[in-house]
Amino acid sequence: MKLRALWLAIGWGLVATIVWLSVTPRPPDIGIEHGDKLGHFAAYGAVMFWFCQLYPRLPGRVAYAAGFIAMGVALEFVQRSLGYRTFEVLDMVADAVGVLLGWMVALAAPPLLK
Repeated sequence: MKLRALWLAIGWGLVATIVWLSVTPRPPDIGIEHGDKLGHFAAYGAVMFWFCQLYPRLPGRVAYAAGFIAMGVALEFVQRSLGYRTFEVLDMVADAVGVLLGWMVALAAPPLLK
């Protein structure tokens, strides 16, 4: 059970990192055009895959997918209110596509945590 608790803590650390990266005034720039979209896609895909490993049943996965997509939308509205970040619908799309891909990879991959 201790391994599961560690995985859960790491997962929530990933979520906290996504939130921090979404509100920081100077997010990392990977130096490619539309690199932020790639970042959104990768981050949300990774966190969804991570939580799919923790929650293999459909109801849990649906709840996390909906929650992560809602988090991506909410963070875009937060960014708009901050004044130093921009609101972008394409970021929300990249988040949602990342969530769906993370789930699909989890379906295809063998479970890492039992």
